[in-house]
Amino acid sequence: MRPEFINRIDEVVLFQPLNKKEIGKIIQYLLRGFNKMLEKKNIILTSTEDALNYIREKGYDPSFGARPLKRLLQQEVLNQLSKEILAGNVNDGDRIILDYFKESGLVFRQAE
Repeated sequence: MRPEFINRIDEVVLFQPLNKKEIGKIIQYLLRGFNKMLEKKNIILTSTEDALNYIREKGYDPSFGARPLKRLLQQEVLNQLSKEILAGNVNDGDRIILDYFKESGLVFRQAE
């Protein structure tokens, strides 16, 4: 390597792979952001443990870290929930549960 490049490096930081607990915290953080957006319509989104496990397994890649999580949540949660709102299946004030079933994947259902 050239000295000009080496002189620009201040320090080396080693990262450890994320564990399941840390991935879960990232998922919760991203879902809190979705709930902030949904506050305008008084919609509350909660998730089952099955849904969180699915997102954790499908959205984490050791090569890319947690980056795919945001994309997965955008495509499979936020975009799908937006379609449900536009279709009139989710209305102002609803409490929605994000769940996962092996046969149908991620699904939204009304909280009772």
